[in-house]
Amino acid sequence: MAPILLNCMGNDHNEYIKESVQVKNPYLDDMEEDILYHFSLSTKTHNLPEMFGDIKFVCVGGSANRMKAFAQFIHQELNLSGNPEELRDICEGTDRYCMYKVGPVLSISHGMGVPSISIHAALGTSGGVGLAPGTVVVTDKAVDYAFRPQFEQVVLGKVITRSTELDEEWPTSFCSQGRLDGALCSFSHEEKLEYLRKAYEAGVRNIEMESTVFAAMCRVCGLKAAVICVALLNRFEGDQITSSHDVLVEYQQRPQVLVSHFIKKRLGLVV
Repeated sequence: MAPILLNCMGNDHNEYIKESVQVKNPYLDDMEEDILYHFSLSTKTHNLPEMFGDIKFVCVGGSANRMKAFAQFIHQELNLSGNPEELRDICEGTDRYCMYKVGPVLSISHGMGVPSISIHAALGTSGGVGLAPGTVVVTDKAVDYAFRPQFEQVVLGKVITRSTELDEEWPTSFCSQGRLDGALCSFSHEEKLEYLRKAYEAGVRNIEMESTVFAAMCRVCGLKAAVICVALLNRFEGDQITSSHDVLVEYQQRPQVLVSHFIKKRLGLVV
């Protein structure tokens, strides 16, 4: 997938600086204090514009350890001063998330599943659909259980449908996995394979749990976003991850290397 990504990155590293977040909640303007409880931050106790005003890239992932490792990795890649081993967790006052600021990059963990991520590149692991383990997938659109590029959310008893199209500069993931190894299973092995075949024919190449809501939320806020995940297994061949720990660690580094190159190119640090 790397050649596809490199060919469409472009060279205008000022483009990201011009983008601004579109806050879709007018009530925030009237609040005396906005307490971001789960981040252990507040508009009264912290100068958020000063802390985050120079951020150009926000990278999120499910695992706290993974996002700390990414923060240390991108620190080295950008040749920043200081010891990457001494990066401070901005959310150290809570056990919900971790957050590291590394120059213009923010690295944050979001936990697991749709509810936790709804809180701009998402990078992590996934199950491949017809792909060899270790393959990195850059999502162009996230689809739901019916392979539709949309995310449905119930608000005040009404179903709100949002598009899950992602940034076209990043060259299909979906939620609802068809696994046979969960606590409950109401379908057969043959039904699972038929579902995966339909997914593959619809263009799906990997499965993970957060891409639809991530894509929808970023699109509503006017954020350029991407989902870059490595496949840990081929779901046509089974549901259990059998690769060794060392192999899995190397797999998880692959999306980080790809995102690192993208960031450096956007900052004009590489050609």
